[in-house]
Amino acid sequence: MNYSQRLAATTPTSSDLGLLLVRLAFGGTLALVHGWPKMFDVSQFAEGVARLGFPAPSLFAFAAAAGELLGGLCLALGLFTRPASLLVLVTMLVAALHVHGADPFAKKELALAYAAISLALLVAGAGRFSLDRVLFNRGAT
Repeated sequence: MNYSQRLAATTPTSSDLGLLLVRLAFGGTLALVHGWPKMFDVSQFAEGVARLGFPAPSLFAFAAAAGELLGGLCLALGLFTRPASLLVLVTMLVAALHVHGADPFAKKELALAYAAISLALLVAGAGRFSLDRVLFNRGAT
């Protein structure tokens, strides 16, 4: 197989490696850049949630922050990948459609990108290089 054929080929290993890289970058960024700061200032985040008209703003703020932090960490590790993907997907759709519903697309774009990646991981699963595979023998290709 020559170099161009190898570049064009998709193997189970390359697909699983791709899923690992997406999970690490996406989950790690979501957890550390978005979820972690919200968890340490959840009361200020809850004030913003209250201004949006959510009932029980402290509860919704905590749920969103925990969804980003714990969901992101689980995705990065490939642990409970499909439930974590669903949690993140719902959180990101609420952010895009409700929180930024009246905003221009540029404000919704990041939440929609996270939602799309969450949906892809919900469909594809974690792949072989994951804790799901190690602990539950899920993700085998």
